[in-house]
Amino acid sequence: MIEAHFDLLLRWNRRMNLTTVTDPVEAATRHYGESLFLARRLTAGAVADIGSGAGFPGIPAAIFRGDCRFDLVESNQRKAVFLREAGREFKAVRVLSQRAEKISGGYDWVISRAVAVPEVLSLHLGPRIALLIGEADASALSGFEIIALPWGDRRVLAIGSRCST
Repeated sequence: MIEAHFDLLLRWNRRMNLTTVTDPVEAATRHYGESLFLARRLTAGAVADIGSGAGFPGIPAAIFRGDCRFDLVESNQRKAVFLREAGREFKAVRVLSQRAEKISGGYDWVISRAVAVPEVLSLHLGPRIALLIGEADASALSGFEIIALPWGDRRVLAIGSRCST
């Protein structure tokens, strides 16, 4: 399933800018590895992936976590069309093509990658947050567990609650 997503990503990337990372080895680490690293730490429940873009971390996390329901939130309409195509085989994946501020809460987890940390923290969508961010962004967070990614590229997984800033 991950290979099918990557193939679709490469095909669509020729027509629209979904990612600059197209090398299979780099994509395996940066896109899929980071997403699966985050997915291992989720607990069962409803998950909102804010700014899902090309489907990261939501699509790989949905593949890994069959006990979760994922809403991929993407305000860019063209990217949302891609996400609908990429997620159509998954019963537990839904695409919301609107700004995150416009959706209502009720999620167990809010996850994100490559979205400004203050924007995600300002949302009132659920109690738990998992962010794939750079070390510098993580240093400003208090009350979050900071887990270095094993491949050491100065990126971390920050897990905490919306109330902790």
